[in-house]
Amino acid sequence: MTRALDDLIRRRGQPDIIVSDNGTEMTSHAVLRWCQETGVGWHYIAPGKPMQNAFVESFNGRIRDECLNEHIFGNLAEARKIIENWRIDYNTERPHTSLGGLAPAL
Repeated sequence: MTRALDDLIRRRGQPDIIVSDNGTEMTSHAVLRWCQETGVGWHYIAPGKPMQNAFVESFNGRIRDECLNEHIFGNLAEARKIIENWRIDYNTERPHTSLGGLAPAL
């Protein structure tokens, strides 16, 4: 998790704060140590309150509606290919209103 966050910071800059749920991958000692070392704040949403993290919930609904509900995956390789194609389109082609009409990768 922290290696991925370090990579994102190198590419996109350091955020002031990260909002997440209370999943085990987000509450580990390594993540808490990483926050102290980088100075990035971390805010955990209240358990059972996904609406407190609206960006993630919006994304989850979008991938479910636009990708997962539209395909029947015959095997894991096929699922990976279809989901990766959707991810590339989502991040490089389609405009996002929260980014002023730009795609996230731009």
